[in-house]
Amino acid sequence: MAKRIVLAGVLGGIVMFFWGFVWHDLLPTGLAGLRSLPNEAAIVGPMKASIPEAGLYIFPGLGVPDDAPFSEKKAAMQKMMQNLPNGPEGFLIYQPVGAPLSAKLLVTEGSTNIIQALLMAFLVAQLGVRRFSSRVGFAFVVGLLASITTNISLWNFYRFPTPWVEAQIASLVIGYFLVGMVVAAIVKTGAGKSATASA
Repeated sequence: MAKRIVLAGVLGGIVMFFWGFVWHDLLPTGLAGLRSLPNEAAIVGPMKASIPEAGLYIFPGLGVPDDAPFSEKKAAMQKMMQNLPNGPEGFLIYQPVGAPLSAKLLVTEGSTNIIQALLMAFLVAQLGVRRFSSRVGFAFVVGLLASITTNISLWNFYRFPTPWVEAQIASLVIGYFLVGMVVAAIVKTGAGKSATASA
């Protein structure tokens, strides 16, 4: 069974990786919810001069140094929530120098996909489910769980755009479904366990 789990994980990970390529590069869904900055040159210029380090920035800021103690940051956050400014607010993921798509990024993504598929194969092997459709259904539910675990919070608390969040959820659910098809076809379990459970 271990060999089947490894095989299913590797093949499932490859399928998920290529599904990501299709979703982001061949379909318009990869750009869902993304917008270009209006008057980009006027905005990016001051950013280059004012933000030297890569990071995740929040605005309006807390008004305390980044290395301030947690208690000080918490007090500043509470004060800000009581006196919300009328201006814009948001998060900025910032890189001072842009970088092209690299082999390292692709290897990291592909490796992560294989790990996800290996974990799925391991879980399916523990199920003891005889029916192919049930094994695929399990993978679908796991994909749904994985997709809403962070994406709904990003939409709810941090106001990520609804089309972007919907696209992320759809991409993950479909990806896990495809992985489930591969895993369910290779990791066939259930005969012994089902008989034991029914006894």
